[in-house]
Amino acid sequence: MENWTIDINCDVGEGIGNEADLFPLISSCNIACGGHAGDIDSISEIIKLAKNHNVKIGAHPSYPDRVNFGREVMNISNSELKQSIIDQVSTFKKILEKEHGQFHHIKAHGALYNQIAKDKELALVYLDAIKEYKDTVPIYVPHKSMVSGIANNLGFKIRLEAFGDRNYNDDLSLVSRKMDNSLIQEPEKVLNHILPMIKENNVISVKGKRIAIRLETICIHGDTPSALKILMYLSKELPNHKVQLEK
Repeated sequence: MENWTIDINCDVGEGIGNEADLFPLISSCNIACGGHAGDIDSISEIIKLAKNHNVKIGAHPSYPDRVNFGREVMNISNSELKQSIIDQVSTFKKILEKEHGQFHHIKAHGALYNQIAKDKELALVYLDAIKEYKDTVPIYVPHKSMVSGIANNLGFKIRLEAFGDRNYNDDLSLVSRKMDNSLIQEPEKVLNHILPMIKENNVISVKGKRIAIRLETICIHGDTPSALKILMYLSKELPNHKVQLEK
């Protein structure tokens, strides 16, 4: 029988304070680096914690919008956005080097992540901001997205990402957080949501349609209220389905 290996990542450093509980259960993390949350102290602290748990370390830049936690599209010029992303990732990298950590990946946050998935101009701004890492640091991006196609053509290293605690529309976009059914919080439902993704390369949309998807990493948001319950359940159940956590 076939076996599968999957990376499970969490967005962290966002003020929730649950990283010590989550890290034994995941294989990579995305650390907020000052845009929507996070500062020098939190970045440093979480890098140390990730190293202690052998969790791969990534930067999590966003719109510079703490008021809305980076989850609203921001009215900002492309040049301002580009400079903010450059500054966020540069700050993260300096702290990572000070802590002797390895820079594993970059993943955009929230509204920025969703916008670059469909907006060509914004995807180009994002990729231009992180171009110095193109040859060394992979980026986490969604399958069949605008940013994944452009990044691939430009020679970026990419890792395709899907979401275990979020419902999908038929076009592979995420159901808006403004909708009651955007989040999947029950651990059993999360397992049933991700197994077809891992084993069959498809996801069941919120309307019940089977949509093709490819992935190498699955996100469980660190601020999902039941995140710890979900990850504890997956840790116990995934091996029963021949799925191992990437390390």
